[in-house]
Parts: sequence; structure tokens; C-alpha cells
Amino acid sequence: MSAISTIRNLGPATEAAFARAGVTTARELHALGPDAAYAKLLEVGERPHFIAYYALVMGLQGRPWNDCRGAEKDALRTRFDAICAAARPAPQSELERMLDMIGVVPKRDPM
Repeated sequence: MSAISTIRNLGPATEAAFARAGVTTARELHALGPDAAYAKLLEVGERPHFIAYYALVMGLQGRPWNDCRGAEKDALRTRFDAICAAARPAPQSELERMLDMIGVVPKRDPM
């Protein structure tokens, strides 16, 4: 089985992050697809980073990371934002929701 770092754009740091998420081979990563795989990274505490997300998407397509532009990049940003929003836990109480609304609870940066 091929290592994750054999996929274009993905190096040892990404491979280590996916290992923490339980994904250890290129085949597993391809089977999951970029959105589910990226969600697994967020589940284990990786900080959201848009460039890392679209580098993953491009890599799984066999394309260089900087090949993503224009409308395609905009569509990927929409998908990335949705993945991040789904990974963010819902407020536990009405008080926490209100504190979040007025900005007292630090918001996670989606980038």
C-alpha cells in the first residue's frame, strides 16, 4: 500500500496528521475523498487551513496545488467553509450561544 506522501502536494506533515486521524494509506485517502478526509483532520484537532484543503483536493486529482483558480477555487471555499462549520461543535447552552454571538467566546478561524 502506498504512503499518503506519494500523493502529489502531500508531504510528511500531512501524512502524520492523517495518521493521527486513522488514515494511513493513499488508497484509504482516495476512498474517503477530500471532504470526508479533511473532516477527519478537523475531528482530531487539526487547525482549519483553506490552502491545505485545496492542496488535498488538487493532489487527489493529480494536479499541482496552485492549479486551483477562479470559480473552481470559489466553489472549493464554499465546500471548505461547510466542512469547518460542520466540525464546529454547537453551543452547549443558551448562555454560551449568547456569549458566542456577542464575540466573548473566541471564534475559531476557518483559515
